[in-house]
Amino acid sequence: MAEESDADKSEAASGRKIDQAREQGNVPRSKELSSFLVLIVGVATLWIMSGWMYQRLGGVMRQGFSLTREQAFEPNMMGKALLELFSNGMITLAPLLIIIMIAGVASHIVLGGFVISGEVFKFDLTRMDPVKGMKRFVSITGLVELVKGVFKSVFILGVAGYLVWRYRFEMLGLMGMPLNVGLQRFAEMLMIAAFALSSSLALIAAMDVPYQIWHYFKELRMTKQEQKDENKESEGDPQVKGKIRQRQQEMARRRMMEAVPKADVVVTNPTHFAVALKYESGKMGAPTVVAKGADFLAQTIRELAKENNVPLLESPPLARALFHHAKVDQQIPAALYTAVAEVMAYIYQLNQFIAEGGLPPQAPGIIGVPEGMDPGVETPPTLH
Repeated sequence: MAEESDADKSEAASGRKIDQAREQGNVPRSKELSSFLVLIVGVATLWIMSGWMYQRLGGVMRQGFSLTREQAFEPNMMGKALLELFSNGMITLAPLLIIIMIAGVASHIVLGGFVISGEVFKFDLTRMDPVKGMKRFVSITGLVELVKGVFKSVFILGVAGYLVWRYRFEMLGLMGMPLNVGLQRFAEMLMIAAFALSSSLALIAAMDVPYQIWHYFKELRMTKQEQKDENKESEGDPQVKGKIRQRQQEMARRRMMEAVPKADVVVTNPTHFAVALKYESGKMGAPTVVAKGADFLAQTIRELAKENNVPLLESPPLARALFHHAKVDQQIPAALYTAVAEVMAYIYQLNQFIAEGGLPPQAPGIIGVPEGMDPGVETPPTLH
């Protein structure tokens, strides 16, 4: 079942899943990289500070082997002397320990970044499950770690064996050297050996880091179903979103139907499109589209306009242009100002005729729209 589950995980991890893993403290780590950085930094620090540390530790040793009469006969003085020796030794070693500690922390940040998570410290009995532990041991990951450990041990032992063979005669010759010279040469050989071992760890880390990154993202891979479920959680259920969209459209239609009786004019196609316009001088910078629709909705707008004595003006080019380029509750595009101004002037004259009488205004002729605004063919307008 585990193999089938792993085979089903064919999709790359999403950004959300990677973020969740980081929040739980799950980031790529390489023990080999950490070992290499700690060792190389420690060796380099010893190399740089060797002279100062030699003098300090030499002084501590001389102080430790020096015993005054008061210290020999006074137990309290002996305790103070031991405390002073311990303090001097720790002061000498403190820079090295602090630098190694910083290197240890930095070695984890280099690959996985700086992460603080309380999940790591939570008590979890499943971590102590011997069955799961055995499964991890016999898994492919456990096998890879075993092979890597064997290779590392053999490789480092090989390097160490080569160094011993390389300096075998010099090490035997140390016995015939004066103590100071012999100790200095032995320290030099130790530093060379430490750098050589560090270099061998660098090669192992260079192979381990790409593997750990690959393995990390492999473990986070998702099945297609997990990806779908995550999309639903982040973007919402498509059915729910569809219902919300349908509800919003219904509310928008209701608002439009409520605005049609207050419109100044409805420009029609005459059958396919209907656009209701309203203009209030001093409140609006330009006429505003309060409702628009096509086919059945256009018919509903026309019928509602007739019931409320709102003038209808058939002008297919203008109706098509307004329908395609104007938005509800927004002013008409600037390119249609001239065409709509001709319509509004006629409506103003019509309202005066209805209120005061006199000669009826003549309906505008063909209302042209700028090139590119009308997707159809012009036809002469008529008034209803």
